[in-house]
Amino acid sequence: MNAGLFRLAVVGSRSAYGRLAGIAGGVGVGVCLLLLLWGGANGLQGRDDRGAWLRENGMPAFSDSQDGSGLAKPVALTPGTALMKTRGAEIFRDKLIERRDFAALPSATLKIPGIGTPPEPGKYYASPELQRLIESTPGDQLGDRFGQFAGTIDDSALPGQDSLVVITGAAEEDLRSGGNASIVSDFTSNPYGGSAASYVTILVIGAIAVFFPVLLLISIVTDLGAARRRERFATLRLIGASPRTVSYIAAVETAIPSLIGAVAGVVGAALTSPATAQIPINGTRMFAEDLQPGWPSSATVVVLVVAASALVAGFRTARADVGPLGVNRAVHEKTPTAWRTIPLMVGLACMVLAVVLIRVLEFRLPWLESPLVMVGFLMVLAGIVVIGPWLTQTVSRVGARQARSAAAVIAASRIQRTAVATFRSVSGLVIAVFVVSVFAGASSVIESTDAPMARPGLMQPTSVHATIAPGQGPATVLETATAAKDKAGIRSAVVGYGPAVLSERGAGSELFFSSADARALGFIDIPASEMVSVQSEFLYFWTAQPLELTPVATGSRNGLVPVVLVLGTDGTAEAMDRARTALDSSDVTATPAQASTDFQLQSSRRLIHGLSVLAYLGMFVAVAIAGLSLAVGTASAVLDRQRVLGLMRLMGMPPTVLRRIITKEAAVPLLSVLALSIGLGFLTAWLLVTAINDNYHVAWPDPGYFAALGLSLLMACCAVVTTFGLLRDSTAITATRFE
Repeated sequence: MNAGLFRLAVVGSRSAYGRLAGIAGGVGVGVCLLLLLWGGANGLQGRDDRGAWLRENGMPAFSDSQDGSGLAKPVALTPGTALMKTRGAEIFRDKLIERRDFAALPSATLKIPGIGTPPEPGKYYASPELQRLIESTPGDQLGDRFGQFAGTIDDSALPGQDSLVVITGAAEEDLRSGGNASIVSDFTSNPYGGSAASYVTILVIGAIAVFFPVLLLISIVTDLGAARRRERFATLRLIGASPRTVSYIAAVETAIPSLIGAVAGVVGAALTSPATAQIPINGTRMFAEDLQPGWPSSATVVVLVVAASALVAGFRTARADVGPLGVNRAVHEKTPTAWRTIPLMVGLACMVLAVVLIRVLEFRLPWLESPLVMVGFLMVLAGIVVIGPWLTQTVSRVGARQARSAAAVIAASRIQRTAVATFRSVSGLVIAVFVVSVFAGASSVIESTDAPMARPGLMQPTSVHATIAPGQGPATVLETATAAKDKAGIRSAVVGYGPAVLSERGAGSELFFSSADARALGFIDIPASEMVSVQSEFLYFWTAQPLELTPVATGSRNGLVPVVLVLGTDGTAEAMDRARTALDSSDVTATPAQASTDFQLQSSRRLIHGLSVLAYLGMFVAVAIAGLSLAVGTASAVLDRQRVLGLMRLMGMPPTVLRRIITKEAAVPLLSVLALSIGLGFLTAWLLVTAINDNYHVAWPDPGYFAALGLSLLMACCAVVTTFGLLRDSTAITATRFE
């Protein structure tokens, strides 16, 4: 290819340099976002893989056979096994601590992730963030729960840099007597437990939702100034260049700024990844290296983006069949038809089929369910882009019949002739509205429940309780209660009794208290008897209706044992943590200390609540990309019709009429599909949520959604207004010059 010919086609004017800069900038932003998405996906996978060992449940610590006394026979420890107890949720302030207690033989060869050999009894290993909290907090509020510090857990066993994990050593007899212990010989590598399919489906759909607008942005910017380029290519054809040469020039002149922009995007991703890693996801920030996709991945993205941009540019030029007189004849589009509704219908059908299989027929096919949901979501996204031109043309036909001004007639006629090109400029914003609606609808299921109020007959929000381990005598428990009551901020210590060890939910069992202690638990109507009883549901947050006390006859205390210890506090965070530590560090409790407000941290919606951060981040990215896409698309539409608009000005059309034409051409396709995008967004969110868990319900979106929607419309207005200056410069008399 002749170098002079290439310079003639590519450069030579101020607008040409601006077009190349626009392509480079748009591709740079797109590549930066693509790499951050790629790194984020890898980072989430790596984070979940590192924390997979925390899901290990182990094997039963007691065999089915019985010993001489008729009790279950314990499974003996070996050097390759250890006794592990998962204590459940241990809480400090509003943070959840993952605690694992281990007991092993002195000759143990089992390696625990992050520390190696199991710790000795009375010692603990903590994650760096947890150890920082321990060192900065008085011991009676946190550190006394765990024992003597032995070292930190390596990052290779931590989900993120804010993870709160502690591994403690204990005596074998203590773990066996406390119950809930299991034998472990290895640690699972499955980071999702039983929700693997749902978790992966959520992440893939989120990635597609943000990835699609990025592709639209790159597609729009690489087509910047297409009409101006067709004029230059027609000149090249006029002086003897072959169609193949022209297509090659189009590919190369798009590839060069795309390469520059892609490299800049790689640099931008590397510079912004440390800041992006500071965004907390599911309660913790990722490590900075989690977001680094690696140079091979970066090089792959650069090559694919540059190659795709060049191939598309060359294909578009070859398809346009630019001839020596190409500038004098319009490029006509095929008229959109109702067949464009098929991709959208197929996508919705796939998602509806998945919901019917899972929830209606209860016919589980794991290998089919997730692909149906993901493919259906992708088809809905593509279907909105495909159906947009048809809806735009349909609306423009109605508008043409009702047109009462020159601006309306010209805009409606142009939309009917070039519905695809007209819709392309607003497609990014339409997709953004859809994505924001999906994220808002899916996020509405994780609205946190209000904290319980202090009411007589229910466990007080300022109280902390723990169940008593089997075999603990009343004297020992009372001694622990007395010691706890002497601590600052703890106002009462009440021991509850029962006929047996309190089960996890305690359904149908009763708790017995002295009448004097009942008032400390918040009861008002107390029967005139020495002992009173209440249903054990009193301890748990799901009890909505206040419970009443029942008088207990004298002598009924015989045979009762301590089953629960309740500490009342003044409600301050320090006192609550001091009460938790007093219970958790004692030798009499079997479960971690709990309060009625803890369910907000332990809810089954915790996973989706953590992913809501990704949802709102996705909203921001989608809206930002939409603004860029609309600005570039609208500017490109003005540049592509520079001569036509200049001739209108030359014939005496006022600039205000031209502005109305541009505004109507942006508003009609946007408004034609806007309501459809919002409706489809919430319908898709409902299908996704129902397919994952039919216990969740899509609710009214929070104010953040309406703010995002308003910001999208504001950016649309700003994008149109910013083209007014370009319209003034592009309709000067020199714009009507023919080469």
